[in-house]
Amino acid sequence: MTEIHDMLFQIMVILLAARICAEIAVRLHIPAVIGEITAGILLGPSLFGLLEPNQMIKLLGEIGIILLLFEVGLQTDGSRLLHSGIKSLVTAIGGFVIPFILGFLVSFYLLEYPMIVSLFIGGALTATSIGITIRVLESLGKQNESVGQVVLGAAVIDDVLGVVLLGLLFESTLSGQIDFGNAARVALFIGSFFILAPVAAKFMSFLIHYFDHSSLLPGLIPTTVMSLVLFFAWLAHYIGAPELLGGFAAGLALSRRFFLPFGLAIKTDERFALRIYEQMKPVMQLFTPIFFVLVGLSVDLSNIDWASTSLWVASSILFIVAVLGKLAGAYMANAPLAERIATGLAMIPRGEVGLIFIELGRSTNILNNEVYVIMLLVIVLTTILPPFVLKWYYQKYQHKLS
Repeated sequence: MTEIHDMLFQIMVILLAARICAEIAVRLHIPAVIGEITAGILLGPSLFGLLEPNQMIKLLGEIGIILLLFEVGLQTDGSRLLHSGIKSLVTAIGGFVIPFILGFLVSFYLLEYPMIVSLFIGGALTATSIGITIRVLESLGKQNESVGQVVLGAAVIDDVLGVVLLGLLFESTLSGQIDFGNAARVALFIGSFFILAPVAAKFMSFLIHYFDHSSLLPGLIPTTVMSLVLFFAWLAHYIGAPELLGGFAAGLALSRRFFLPFGLAIKTDERFALRIYEQMKPVMQLFTPIFFVLVGLSVDLSNIDWASTSLWVASSILFIVAVLGKLAGAYMANAPLAERIATGLAMIPRGEVGLIFIELGRSTNILNNEVYVIMLLVIVLTTILPPFVLKWYYQKYQHKLS
């Protein structure tokens, strides 16, 4: 059993290593999450073997992933869907369905992986990282232009569809088989959860807002919001869905733009929503890097046969599927060709959302070490390369995108 002083030292090492590696990555114009994963690889069995993913680190990583989905939900803006309209919807559905089907078919029939493994691979390829996409578009000053609005709207839809798919796949891992009747039941539960939980959380946020004015002690918002996130994470698990669904629902409820089904809207005090984000941001910045370090700690690259032809063939095929799937989804939208290509490039980064998929697959023993590494390579490449390609594309074809 790990002693308390050893645990404290391990947490210190994780936080410092994550920060240093993330800083280096950003200075090299690489997403910070890649640096944090690298920190885990350096500290874990792949290289120095200083740390291993014990129960304490896994718990902190679990809180980190819940808060990560909370942040995704918090940044979800329903108004983007209204502004970008049918283009976002077509791009999102195409960019979700095509990579999922292609990823599954290639994995199951060509690479001959088991069905549940192939489903997880297809699911991971549906993801689009809102965080990375937003940063790239902002750096280009294009977030408010046509392509930017379509991409952001489509990324929101992709995230919602991806989280629901994650819940269905999670249920399949628990039962050990694909049961469509059971999947329908879980889909019903998840749908009800997404409708009712944010509504309940919204009214609870009104209480938080009210008591925030009368509290005599500082720190009421992070304490109560963190409690709300953890409660909804527990509630999600109680209905048979992954805990991270609860974090997403809580973030969705507290976002500045929250829309109920059928056009009914609950108005949100945007200043209060911004205060929630500002006061929760340090908490999220503390825990979420631990999840990405855990991703690096959980993989043992030293046991991988890097000379294996099958590893590089599988990685290359799935990388091509990941790229073509998003480009094909964007191509379905009714827009000039240059805009469709730019939209597809912006939708390619998988980032943290793809990592959530494969980490759930690894933690439930669905993905073995080699398949996990293959998918990690695909996600890293689809996260690092597209921002550079997108910047080059905008510089070369700016006249066609203005």
